[in-house]
Amino acid sequence: MSRPSRKKVALDIPVSLPMTAADAWARIDAWFAQQGWQTTEFQRAAWNAYRAGDSGLIYVPTGSGKTYAAVFAALAELLQNPPHPKDDGLHLLYVTPLRALSRDVEKSIRKPCDELGLNIRIETRTGDTKSSLRRKQQKRLPHILITTPESFALLLSYPGADEQFRQTRCVVIDEWHELAGGKRGILLELGLARLRKIAPSVRTWALSATLADPQTAAQLAVGEGNKATLIKAEIKRPVLLRSLVPEQVDAFPWAGHLGLSMRDKLVADLDIERSTLIFTNTRYQAEKWFQEILDARPEWAGLIALHHGSLDIRVREFVESGIKSGALKLVVCTSSLDLGVDFPQVERVYQIGSPKGIARTMQRAGRARHRLGEPCEITCVPTHALELLEFAATRSAVVRGEVEKRPLLHKPFDVLAQHLVSCATGDGFIAEELFAEVTTAYSFRDLSWQEFLWVLALVEHGGENLHAYADYHKISRDDSGQFRIASPRLGHVHRMNIGTIQSDAQLQVKFLRGKTLGMIEEGFISRMKKGDRFVYAGRTLELFRVEDDRVLVRLSEKSSRAITKWPGSRLPISESLSAEIRALLSDRNLWHESAELAAIDVILRRQAELSAVPAAAQLLAEVCRTREGHHLFLYPFEGRLVHEGLAPLLAYRLARRQKTSFSLTVNDYGMEFLCRDAFPFQEVLHAEIFSTENLAEDTLASLNISNMAKRQFRDIARITGLVNQNYPGRRKLARQVQASASLLFDVFQRYEPDNLLLRQAEREALDQFFEASRLQRTLQRLSGAEMLLQRPSHPTPFGFPLLTERVSSHLTNESIADRVAKLIKQWSSP
Repeated sequence: MSRPSRKKVALDIPVSLPMTAADAWARIDAWFAQQGWQTTEFQRAAWNAYRAGDSGLIYVPTGSGKTYAAVFAALAELLQNPPHPKDDGLHLLYVTPLRALSRDVEKSIRKPCDELGLNIRIETRTGDTKSSLRRKQQKRLPHILITTPESFALLLSYPGADEQFRQTRCVVIDEWHELAGGKRGILLELGLARLRKIAPSVRTWALSATLADPQTAAQLAVGEGNKATLIKAEIKRPVLLRSLVPEQVDAFPWAGHLGLSMRDKLVADLDIERSTLIFTNTRYQAEKWFQEILDARPEWAGLIALHHGSLDIRVREFVESGIKSGALKLVVCTSSLDLGVDFPQVERVYQIGSPKGIARTMQRAGRARHRLGEPCEITCVPTHALELLEFAATRSAVVRGEVEKRPLLHKPFDVLAQHLVSCATGDGFIAEELFAEVTTAYSFRDLSWQEFLWVLALVEHGGENLHAYADYHKISRDDSGQFRIASPRLGHVHRMNIGTIQSDAQLQVKFLRGKTLGMIEEGFISRMKKGDRFVYAGRTLELFRVEDDRVLVRLSEKSSRAITKWPGSRLPISESLSAEIRALLSDRNLWHESAELAAIDVILRRQAELSAVPAAAQLLAEVCRTREGHHLFLYPFEGRLVHEGLAPLLAYRLARRQKTSFSLTVNDYGMEFLCRDAFPFQEVLHAEIFSTENLAEDTLASLNISNMAKRQFRDIARITGLVNQNYPGRRKLARQVQASASLLFDVFQRYEPDNLLLRQAEREALDQFFEASRLQRTLQRLSGAEMLLQRPSHPTPFGFPLLTERVSSHLTNESIADRVAKLIKQWSSP
């Protein structure tokens, strides 16, 4: 939609329902004119595709009017054939990945419906919906329902779901890039496959603004074998990236991810009169920066707020409404505000630390000036020196329109098992019919009948090893061959555990007398005792006691330096960003073309003098000796996760040539191998060491895959339903879930080593902890790279972050600073 004009056009077409198609579209055009908008070419293309019976993906920049492009053709149908307000029958299903988005979506759909004269029921169904309304929706769905993948799966699990969804004409999936290829998206794929069988004429339209492969994403949404229509638009919405550069880069931290040394510079750059979001990569970082900004500007109290996913829903809603009303001017947040909640009031966006990905940068930048055609700007604040290189690389990629490809999970059996039980809990299924239905989901397109039967046996009688236990006999076949839930109790427990979101070990934080604040990490609280103080949700709290899964607290007037920490700390740089960094390092002509590269020019020049700066087709290796021993530094620039898998693999292969023990350190840029005795690095560093031959065997030998797979199996067992966390009136703690899952893992490993869930746990562990598929591509690249072997007299600027990361684990802050200062003096001396 174009910008609103000042002149409003009266909506003078009389309401007379039903109406012809021509009249319906005339009324819609008049409504757009009344808003001061003009419909865009891509919106009209989407409406025409819908009327032709097509499904697909609407792929346009944020703030362009994707929602109305997706829903107005369905609204036109309702104008032509309006249902009676009391009539049953879902017409439009709108699926959003975040509950917070559902409130905005409902408002944006309700407005035109009311003004067009559509007297229909529009409701939201999420985990935050009141229980009374949820009970009504089980019996009678509204005409338009806004929901999440989990709530949609839950609705399909009730008897009568087939009848409830039979009249559905349209499904819209918002922010599809957040769901596609992951387990939440795959659960939705299976639900849509079932819906297409219930309502064969249903059309599915996914929405996204940041995708590397929109055609594949479209196919994921519409299902295997169905035509996927791609609607695109050449709408220019420039993304401007600027950086706050430290005064002295050579005195700036060499490692870390908090960036607090930039506090004063950031605060000086802020304008409290302009609505601003400050993004961080972790919840801990958000809490810390909120406190730091408030300490620096106490007069901003009441204008600044905190927002992240562990805060209570009422706290988050209060902050979101404050942004929209203008009452709050500055919000420190995490990815909880990444997605398309519309905040037209927001003028400025900051990012603390590297966002580590191109798409993430574009998504966060898009929160600023969330209006059609307006450029958006993001200001990046480095947490250590070499992040300035990442900022420059990100800008270069954004300018060229580069976006990362997202890895796609392939037929996760735990999600399939959950879906089978949901189908049995609902209207039941015939095995052969459900198999045919499931394989229309793109992620299960090559599922074999044998694999399907294995999963079916697991949920029917516990499979090969658990058949003696009644709780694993979840479904049973009746005389007609229909599979149904074995008992109402099992069905109730199953519904309480539907979903695939991986939940950390978290407890509810609650005032002794008062409201709930949110969720906190169980491990953090376990290290505290009564009376200890900690900072959470921007407040200093005192621990009173831990009661089951609740942490009871009270406000403390005393300050505390203990800020709540959550698992899942640092993001790795993406594959596309890694390639962009290597390209920038290759071309010295680019070193003076951005403020970031100009700022670290002293580092790059000194690196070149002491060792070398590698070209994109080179691998830099540095060998040196210090009082600590013999060092090998390698710089693939492939990201922390890849390096965490690559370093032990290479150490294993090096040690096969000559037996020794290595101390390993990795970061986003490289890795360090440290051994006490001399090692012939130069003799063994050749292409064969990076070979992909016997990669699986060497990976298993070099990494503790079994322990990692066991940890990953906890979530697989929970999604499958082998272990349940929620029961009527109680909830298992995470440590209890882990203990139960570990026992099952050991049983399967001992008695059924080819168990499909075990194999899945190993694959997911390798991908989650080491990005295994990317690791293989990295080895292929390195095996063909030119080896650039240097012998500096001491660690170089590229090695400083690795050195700092290693020594920080056993030195005080003061001794770290002294050590780094000595090294800087060494390479700064002529």
